[in-house]
Amino acid sequence: MKLYLRSLKVDCIIGELAHERVNKQTLEIDVELDIPDKVSETDDISDTVDYARLAKDITDCLVKAECRMIERAARVAAEKCLEDEKVFAASVTVTKRGAIEGLGAALARWEARK
Repeated sequence: MKLYLRSLKVDCIIGELAHERVNKQTLEIDVELDIPDKVSETDDISDTVDYARLAKDITDCLVKAECRMIERAARVAAEKCLEDEKVFAASVTVTKRGAIEGLGAALARWEARK
């Protein structure tokens, strides 16, 4: 079964340039998780991922990481997802808008599996 978290906004340090190392920017995080199928049968919250907690954990880890590149941020967030025992695989896409004039967004995706 798949569980998706879309458009999680994370204000954090991201980037290589001097001003990016001191001014937070907003990243948009999209997450796709492989989780146990049984939650669709049991309809029991204890059988699924606590996505409120996971969203907070992703936010906290990205704020702490102060990544220079969105590629690293995607990996850090995906690895955080895999710490949950109910997550078999995670795919995380990190979007950084406004990085370059004329470019709508830069995106990086990392896929990880247990």
